[in-house]
Amino acid sequence: MPRFFCSHALAIGQMISLPEAVARHVQVLRLAPGDTLTLFNGEGGEYAATLASIDKRGATAEIKAFSRREAELAHAIILAQALPEAAKMDWIIEKAVELGAAGVQPLAAQRCVVRLAAERAQKKLQHWQGVAVSAAEQCGRNRVPQIADIANYPSWIARQDIHRRILLTPRAEMSLTAWARHHPPQALTLIIGPEGGLSGEEEDTAMQHGALALSIGSRILRTETAGMAALAALNALWGEM
Repeated sequence: MPRFFCSHALAIGQMISLPEAVARHVQVLRLAPGDTLTLFNGEGGEYAATLASIDKRGATAEIKAFSRREAELAHAIILAQALPEAAKMDWIIEKAVELGAAGVQPLAAQRCVVRLAAERAQKKLQHWQGVAVSAAEQCGRNRVPQIADIANYPSWIARQDIHRRILLTPRAEMSLTAWARHHPPQALTLIIGPEGGLSGEEEDTAMQHGALALSIGSRILRTETAGMAALAALNALWGEM
């Protein structure tokens, strides 16, 4: 059944005008009045609806039922990702959402090739949030992970965090899987460097501020692979898969 995100309030019995982007998607899928679809607004649960009308001006749907179904991890995992080059961030966000990340924190680190001015950064954030919405629609999540504003690495790492921070680095002596086997599921933040990794100074600063340094194994993974491997490993070890 097609699933769509609608940011406004939803209620059983309500007849709603679908957002413009959703209406276009409905047209592309060639849905017709009477077809069923699932709507969610990110506040929890999902709504079964019936397409009531569709034309060039838009589409409407009637909400029929509500389900409390969720597909979230038991503990929030944030992916703190140093900005990669080109369109890799789109892929990282999409896959992080599919693997259950509660949010993504883009970081501007020393070795980041990409440097975004304020206006361009805002456009990128809007685009990335759209990627997160599409991924949530596809994978069956009813809550959309938030993409935080791009943060300068030194300022961000100096902030206090109520969650444990894990720095993924080849320098670490203990692996993420070895650590996770001996610790209960918990909320945490995974710190991933850009191409070339975080600098030695940045890694030392992270550990000085309480981050735990762990590796993902004997092989060096690309920046777009490291976070996904870590999320998948934690899902498997902590019973989410």
